[in-house]
Amino acid sequence: MTIRTRFAPSPTGYLHVGGVRTALFSYLFARKHGGVFILRVEDTDLERSSADSVNAILEGMTWLGLEYDEGPFYQTERLGRYNQVIDDLIEQELAYRCDCSMERLDALRKEQMARKDKPRYDGHCRHRDLGPDQPHVVRFRNPDAGEVVVEDLIHGRVAFSNEELDDLIIRRGDGSPTYNLTVVVDDRDMGITHVIRGDDHLNNTPRQINMLRALGWRPPRYAHVPMILGKDGTRLSKRHGAVSVVAYRDQGYLPEALLNYLVRLGWSHGDQELFSLDELVELFDIDQVNKAAASFDIDKLDWLNQHYIRHGDPKRIAHLLSPHLGRLGVDPASGPDLVDVVLVQQARAKTLVELAAISAFVYQDFDAYDAAAAKQHLRPAAREALERLREAFDMLALEDWEPMTLEHTVKQVAQALDVKLGKVAQPLRVALVGRAASPGIDVTLQLVGKTATLRRIDKALAYIRGRAIE
Repeated sequence: MTIRTRFAPSPTGYLHVGGVRTALFSYLFARKHGGVFILRVEDTDLERSSADSVNAILEGMTWLGLEYDEGPFYQTERLGRYNQVIDDLIEQELAYRCDCSMERLDALRKEQMARKDKPRYDGHCRHRDLGPDQPHVVRFRNPDAGEVVVEDLIHGRVAFSNEELDDLIIRRGDGSPTYNLTVVVDDRDMGITHVIRGDDHLNNTPRQINMLRALGWRPPRYAHVPMILGKDGTRLSKRHGAVSVVAYRDQGYLPEALLNYLVRLGWSHGDQELFSLDELVELFDIDQVNKAAASFDIDKLDWLNQHYIRHGDPKRIAHLLSPHLGRLGVDPASGPDLVDVVLVQQARAKTLVELAAISAFVYQDFDAYDAAAAKQHLRPAAREALERLREAFDMLALEDWEPMTLEHTVKQVAQALDVKLGKVAQPLRVALVGRAASPGIDVTLQLVGKTATLRRIDKALAYIRGRAIE
């Protein structure tokens, strides 16, 4: 048997990190067993589905590198197939038409709740033989007795009594099929052998198994993944911060960091923290997933992201960094090779957004100094050091504008003034960068370039003179 898994998001919003973890588990399980991974877009909710949400799903999957073997399939292109199955169920008396009004259903629900019974449809229309021309919905005729046992690959044996399951609607009054019907038909038609999805779907599973059996189809194996919680113990949502995959990309996270983090929410391999995708394919198996919910920890994600930035291929990091610089109004083509900048900066940032922010000085002048850094280092006492540095730098030929010569020049000025190197280098650093932190002063000078260095020293001297007047 060829393993076939699927990721089936609904395009009614952003691609949630919880959905991505489900997609990742489905992807890894298929890859480990030499199987097939399918992408299916469940877009039958016409009022809430949107083209933008579909694009966000496809964009997120591409960014993460979760390549699917088949699809994307769209449920809206299969409406004829769903209606054929529903009509067959009616013909076999496994489903029936129902014209119960909302008023009757509301009254029924109130009566049941008053008796402290579980609210469920009472089968009022089961034997009424309504015609197709009058307004109606279609309900599946659920078995009245017995139980449905789900041998879940994560939760183990879970039993549901059929007496607790009502006759759910499988076609709405407007003629559109409902989720529980479409997913059953799709999983069968697409040959899905293993359904890996969030455990919020566990209560749907017995209903879907009953439909599969009524149609004479073999149910797939199920694995219901526990939900992801925020630090407060509630389900992860926007109030906890970003939950959209695209948002994490835009905040400067690398796809490998996000995938590495998500796979560890509920799964582990000893004490190992870092995994390549190939390692995950080799080591992962769905029956090793913990059944308890996991909490999202942004600090841990930051740690992983910093690791992948620090140890990433500088060319790739530069490629990913470029659009973040663009959002700051920086054109990387206007200065030194961005790869050279990454080589000296990549160990200094947790995200690409942070890396862009601390590297922008290389390509453009800044508007203001960090207040604390300017107060400490751009004082009248620093004026002479900056003036001597400017004079020395101005005399250097462009071909001599390289780290060794630049470092020697700074040291010479410090020796001439009989002060420690920091008394010269720190005012220079603030003049060049606008803050008290940067790569080594020699590399910083080289990246900024001679023309910008002289211009920024002039700006710092003007600042010091103005401060003296104040």
